[in-house]
Amino acid sequence: MPANRSRSKFLRRGTAVLAALPLLALAACGYGSHSDDTDTAKVAAGSKKIDGLDSVKIGYFGNLTHATALVGREQGLFQKELGATKADYAIFNAGPSEIEALNSGSIDIGWLGPSPAINGYTKSNGKSLKIIGGSASGGVKLVVNPKKIKSLKDVKGKNIATPQLGNTQDVAFLNWVAEQGWKVDAQSGKGDVTVVRTDNKITPDAFKAGSIDGAWVPEPTASKLVAEGGRTILDESTLWPDKKFVITNIIVRQAFLKEHPKAVEAVLKASVEANKWINANSDKAKTAANKQLGIDSGKELPANVLDPAWKSIRFTDDPLAATLNTEAAHAVKAGLLQKPNLKGIYDLTVLNKILKAAGEDPVDAAGLGTS
Repeated sequence: MPANRSRSKFLRRGTAVLAALPLLALAACGYGSHSDDTDTAKVAAGSKKIDGLDSVKIGYFGNLTHATALVGREQGLFQKELGATKADYAIFNAGPSEIEALNSGSIDIGWLGPSPAINGYTKSNGKSLKIIGGSASGGVKLVVNPKKIKSLKDVKGKNIATPQLGNTQDVAFLNWVAEQGWKVDAQSGKGDVTVVRTDNKITPDAFKAGSIDGAWVPEPTASKLVAEGGRTILDESTLWPDKKFVITNIIVRQAFLKEHPKAVEAVLKASVEANKWINANSDKAKTAANKQLGIDSGKELPANVLDPAWKSIRFTDDPLAATLNTEAAHAVKAGLLQKPNLKGIYDLTVLNKILKAAGEDPVDAAGLGTS
């Protein structure tokens, strides 16, 4: 239908632009970097496979905004809940490659930012994925070169990096620019501010070299820039009601949710346990997340990056659905997305069952849940 073709126009463009570099980097190992069997998590004696599955394939990014997955893995929580069904992991650098992996069946469940989730859902006409839980809020900052930018009004005329065309931070920055009354062509990034789409891995080097004057980026990239002499001039959380906005959700293949609900429940239960432990043991959780980052990437974060980055992220089971709807509206406003139909993108049934059993309040889908 014309509406669907129009809705997917940006998605085709965005996927082509955004997926190229990450997929080249991951070509040797498929859609994501699959870890060796080095986990210390042990299967309890007498445990049985869940839903008859040999494994559940779990995807996440190697950054702190996905710390629920990092901690859940490092603490063995996923394996504990899955019993004799193996928790198999894949680590991604970008949303489009994780969506592709989900659609192909290379992963079953994943931690993912809101914009890729919206794109994946709309591109498939609501058939590919469901958001089944929340994970994190916050952890996004505008960090600038203090010699070139001394106040927010000085951002005009400067080169500011975002991670990818149409990604969550790119949309947020374009919306903020528009609210200042400045004009930028969303596709080219040219205008009153020049938006430079730069992979988070190389943004610190670009900042040091002076090719960008600042960046609107997630943690730990923001704190890496501060460690290089940058200054945080704006924390995105200050732009949202109650300083809360979704940065990471939990998604699942719809077919997997339908065919293996007990496995989905096991992973979600482990996620709830991970967030509870994180919020009750912040310092230990920070260490655990960094340890897993080191295993995944080969290098842990130094304290001057880890500590401030960790403080700016809030971990929550609530998917903060109303803010996802707002983020979609921002993408539409920027001209990056035709108005999407997000009705049904959430299925919080299993999560609310787990929360009820734990004596916690249910979370809300803001009118975007499965009927």
